Amino acid sequence: MSDPRVVSLAPSATSTLSALGAAECLVGVTHHCDPPPESGAAHGTDPVAVGGWVTPSLDRVAALDPDVAFTSDALQADVAADCRERGLAVDHREPATLEDVLADFRGIARTVGRPDAGERLAADARERLEAVADATGDRPRPVVYCEEWSDPPMAAGNWVPDAVRAAGGRYPFVEAGERSREVDPASVAAADPDHVVVHVCGRGDRVDPASVADREWIDAPVHVIDDALLNQPSPALIDGIERLAGLFGIDGYS
Repeated sequence: MSDPRVVSLAPSATSTLSALGAAECLVGVTHHCDPPPESGAAHGTDPVAVGGWVTPSLDRVAALDPDVAFTSDALQADVAADCRERGLAVDHREPATLEDVLADFRGIARTVGRPDAGERLAADARERLEAVADATGDRPRPVVYCEEWSDPPMAAGNWVPDAVRAAGGRYPFVEAGERSREVDPASVAAADPDHVVVHVCGRGDRVDPASVADREWIDAPVHVIDDALLNQPSPALIDGIERLAGLFGIDGYS
């Protein structure tokens, strides 16, 4: 298979393609993507910015004549459908759990003709997760509250509960695979979290921890981390799990 012309409309797909060594196939990305320097090299061009994550210009996408466009999450379902109506091939993914994320490494790799790279990426991720699990051992598991949005406060769902558990914590706020949801402050206080992790969508790590720590119902250390480490279903999530393990005091990850 020759190098396909790829448009990534999801930062998670861009990150995964980069980890697969397939960023050179990119001819288009969104303003929210962070493609590496080698992006577009297979086609002799830098990737074109086609707009926002949920507001891409489909005229720009179509003009790039892609072999495939990647979309992700239910919030992009309409974008995927609109692309298909224009006759574009679309790889749309809606991972809900950590296992789904790992499976998508292989799926995305197959779509761009690099199945072996997908197997290697998934195997490396599992090896890293096993290393965290081994380091966690029989240590007591701290209760962790992860906040994906702060106005109103929302407990992170999807794969984040899995990520917390993989890092050695307990997450009693949302079940793995369920969508993030607004929380009742009283329920968070009753759970008495040992750690509060703030990863507000779209804010990176640009959140003042005092804005959360000063709430009457928060009585735990507040950690602000780059939202891509937990919100993005890509290899960055494995980095995020290792980061959580360090926050929880797991040996080798501090």
